[in-house]
Amino acid sequence: MPISKDLLETLRNKRKEALAGGGAKKTKKRREQGLMTARDRIDTLFNENTFQEFGLLVKHETHSFGMDKKLLPTDGVITGVGYVDGRPVASFSQDSSVAGGSLGKIHALKICEVMDYAEKCGIPVVTFNDSGGARIQDGIESLSGYGHVFNRNVRLSGVVPQIAVIAGPCAGGAAYSPALMDFIIMLRNNAVMFICGPEVIKAVTGQETTVQEIGSAEAHASISGNIHFIAENDLHAVQIVHELLDYLPSNNMTDPPHKLDYDLDLTPDEQVNDIVPENSKTPFDVKNVIERLTDNGTFLEIQRDFAANIVVGFGRIGGIVVGFVANQPMVKAGALDIDASDKASRFVRQCNTYNIPLVTLVDVPGFLPGVNEEQRGIIRHGAKMLSAYGATTVPKLSVIMRKAYGGAFLAMCSRDMGADLVLAWPTAEIAVMGAEGAVNVLYGKELIDADDPAGRAAELASEYRDEFASPYISAGKLFVHDIIELSETRPRLALALRSLLSKREQRPQKKHGNIPL
Repeated sequence: MPISKDLLETLRNKRKEALAGGGAKKTKKRREQGLMTARDRIDTLFNENTFQEFGLLVKHETHSFGMDKKLLPTDGVITGVGYVDGRPVASFSQDSSVAGGSLGKIHALKICEVMDYAEKCGIPVVTFNDSGGARIQDGIESLSGYGHVFNRNVRLSGVVPQIAVIAGPCAGGAAYSPALMDFIIMLRNNAVMFICGPEVIKAVTGQETTVQEIGSAEAHASISGNIHFIAENDLHAVQIVHELLDYLPSNNMTDPPHKLDYDLDLTPDEQVNDIVPENSKTPFDVKNVIERLTDNGTFLEIQRDFAANIVVGFGRIGGIVVGFVANQPMVKAGALDIDASDKASRFVRQCNTYNIPLVTLVDVPGFLPGVNEEQRGIIRHGAKMLSAYGATTVPKLSVIMRKAYGGAFLAMCSRDMGADLVLAWPTAEIAVMGAEGAVNVLYGKELIDADDPAGRAAELASEYRDEFASPYISAGKLFVHDIIELSETRPRLALALRSLLSKREQRPQKKHGNIPL
């Protein structure tokens, strides 16, 4: 006997009702405002017709105080697995049209279920966070739900890439799930993220503030450093997700998506010579160097607006995915401060987690001096870089462009910190400290007594560079593997990366190191 048409019609109606979410009126209003719905985001992320939804027919009943009970379609969150550029990816998208996207017991259960699926299958997780927070009506079960989600975030950390898109409100405890993930993308408009809002801050501390000041994308991108990208709209956010996934492996047991069939071009690039000034005090934009090193000049910068004195991001050299860490002479002369140390350390650890080789471009005068830096713990934060680089086992290549002074030189992945290949340009200066500082320390009294202190200081500084800071001294002692012309950099890195793909490095067995947090 064939299946009853009534049965099929019932199923279709229930699916149609669930797919409508908060209703056609709310959907229309969002789209008129130029905003995507939760389902629009899912549809835009995945290849057409590849998304398989989990829990579409969930219809959770809320418990209200003296009010009519409501049935919530999908319980306010869409979860499932689909394909992004041909690769399986797990995702959840909170639906603000259903109870404000608030998290309740079943809502959390659905999120946990899809994260468990991602862990078992070894596939990335992409989330769209658009929620009013914990569902008050669900009481303690809402808090319990957040705890289960956070626990999954921690468990998946370092196992599969986790990418969060802040596409609406993300307040209170809800902000901690994205914070535990690898990358956060936040919409410039219509999205906010904070633990305590302006009203709470004023009530507790008496301070007056605004949502823009503490919770906007601009504040998180440039001041707090909580997010990695600002997206102009939903579509732009999805485009950034695609770019990120293009550099990331599906999990920690696989290689990044290298393009090993890339036709290696080992022709010297003479244009690099026009970018870098010989005088170490003359600033230049290190991003221009990175663009000359990468295939087709393509570079995905991470945290562009935070701690701009160091530049980090992804690119390819000869088809090999690499993570770049580079001092930026245009900002604070490229010195390392607390924020730059945190930014670089986190990125280095991310690259090591996902088997991405590191290329470090060095032009560092030292750690930033100052009372504020010392009191806020520059020692502890600077030590994070030493810990991060020292703990990595992925291929590590360093290019000393110009200044490489003191402990900051070691923190930028010297050979002693485990670099597999260290190349220096003839403009490099490698020493305990800069020439001027060394002269003041060594010849302070002599300069006071000199007839021409400035002239004598310049003369001594020149002698110091020749006798102590010359790259040829370091090359002679095997602190650098070779001194090369600037134009040779890309070919040399491309060849080295190919040979280092088979690198194997064993470390003592332990749970984990105690990084100086």
